[in-house]
Amino acid sequence: MKTLLLTLFSILLVKVSSAQSDLLSFDEHNKYIYYQVVDMTGITADTLHARGLNFLKTNYAKMKVKPAGLNGLNGQGKFLVYGGLSILKHEKGQIDYVLNVEFKDQKYRFWFTDFTFTPYERDRYNNYVPKQGGSVPLETAQDKFDKKDATGYIDETGAFCKQFADSFKQYLLHVPVSTPKKEEITKKVVTDKW
Repeated sequence: MKTLLLTLFSILLVKVSSAQSDLLSFDEHNKYIYYQVVDMTGITADTLHARGLNFLKTNYAKMKVKPAGLNGLNGQGKFLVYGGLSILKHEKGQIDYVLNVEFKDQKYRFWFTDFTFTPYERDRYNNYVPKQGGSVPLETAQDKFDKKDATGYIDETGAFCKQFADSFKQYLLHVPVSTPKKEEITKKVVTDKW
């Protein structure tokens, strides 16, 4: 009985761990991509664009965001991946990415691409810093690093993209971006009545 339960638990654990790597796909250039098209009924492209720009500036302040076309955004950012045991976790490296977002009336699409892994090493002050000349495209990380580590980097990338997608959708659905009216910007002061 214990063997059966242990076997079922192991199968379930493998299923859950492989679910994150299923989030990333390959595009026509054989690069990892996370791509979604989301319908947003009743919301115009201008409103979606304003909300999307506001979301990126408030939640991802370090991301370099610039306009792309009439109703699009392009951003470059990075996030850290960690390794080690629970108490001794430390930075294993960083993953750089490119985010593209395009808005139309009642829908938007976005995709993450150009994932690059930069391993970290300890400097003379015992801090973890990016290793010089060590940047590797995420597609070739399994060739350069241990397979277990490379799979972990891919899983963390998928989890990051999924978390971004969920919070981005919720923000675009529920947060109105209010622009102040002209009367609110400049108040008139009446000096003859006091």
